[in-house]
Amino acid sequence: MEQLLTANVASNLYWFGRYLERIEAILLEVVDAFDKIIDTNKDSGKEIYKKLGIDLEYLDAKNFLNEAVFGNHHANLHNLINFAKENAIISRTNMDTEAFGSVVELTNLLKQSGLEIDCRFIDKVLSLISEIWGELTRKQHRQASDYFIRLGKLVEKVDFHLRLGRDKEFSLVVMEEIDKIVTILAPNSRFSPHDKNDSHEVIMNSINAKINKIIVGD
Repeated sequence: MEQLLTANVASNLYWFGRYLERIEAILLEVVDAFDKIIDTNKDSGKEIYKKLGIDLEYLDAKNFLNEAVFGNHHANLHNLINFAKENAIISRTNMDTEAFGSVVELTNLLKQSGLEIDCRFIDKVLSLISEIWGELTRKQHRQASDYFIRLGKLVEKVDFHLRLGRDKEFSLVVMEEIDKIVTILAPNSRFSPHDKNDSHEVIMNSINAKINKIIVGD
């Protein structure tokens, strides 16, 4: 892993991983809620977004898709993809060329979609995201840039999982992988282990302390 990164580049790689994972996680929840609104629970979308700190209003299942993806809130797709693209641009020289191209393709897809979407559009976005993850992980030899993107993905996975009130056992498994990467990037650092009885806030504060230590130490 012979690659030197500035703190700014490392931070942008990390946040690129977080935003890309956030987009994917939210869209998967949107598709699941869409089905439930049609079949079993018309308030399913409101319940999911409430856990994300958003009061989402919609008329029906189709309107839910538009409000969830393009509504006036901090988790709309325009904001998240633009943030991910900005992170990718800043760290472009340390990112896989094909992955960067797929990020550009993703933003162009969003521009072409207009404001009316359906599940086929969401499927296209999720497919492109899967391609990006594949392009970022197919290398035989990992560099520091790869680890920072991976860290972002894993940290977002834990944060999102806990925000939705899901079981902590899954999060603890993911955090073990986070700790392995932390040890690779900062072998001399020592951190306290996580506990399943810790709150969401305590767990995320612990994880953020690790990330800050690595990036500041960069």
